[in-house]
Amino acid sequence: MNVKVLIDADGCPVVDLTIATAKQFELPVILLCDTSHEMQREGAETVTVSKGADAVDFVLVNRVAKGDVVVTQDYGLAAMVLAKQGYPIDQNGRIYSAENIDQLLHGRHIAKKIRQGGGRLKGPKKRRLEDNENFRENLAALLEKVAVN
Repeated sequence: MNVKVLIDADGCPVVDLTIATAKQFELPVILLCDTSHEMQREGAETVTVSKGADAVDFVLVNRVAKGDVVVTQDYGLAAMVLAKQGYPIDQNGRIYSAENIDQLLHGRHIAKKIRQGGGRLKGPKKRRLEDNENFRENLAALLEKVAVN
């Protein structure tokens, strides 16, 4: 199996960390971004798509194969990756699974309803150094798992 790491790179704070970690396992990395977030990184292939709602998500999910690892903070994309038997992980090291994705999608739905009704919600917490370390450790454990299969 030719496992690869795909990154939903628009606004992703762990692009460089992901590339460095995947390199330790000699796994290829593909960055997917739209034209407003275009980026190039040594050690990764970049795929740039046109701007549009979920454009990057659809291109990414069409490239995912069984066993691939996907870095994303998008619950909807994570659900599609799980359906294709991939391994989605968020920027803080949370591994999405069949056990947690329904609850996460439900929470997103409730938050959207609150915002549509004029309500306001707190944004995400400020990123800390521990978040990077937690992400790196969990990504390395996940890559080790998929690299041996």
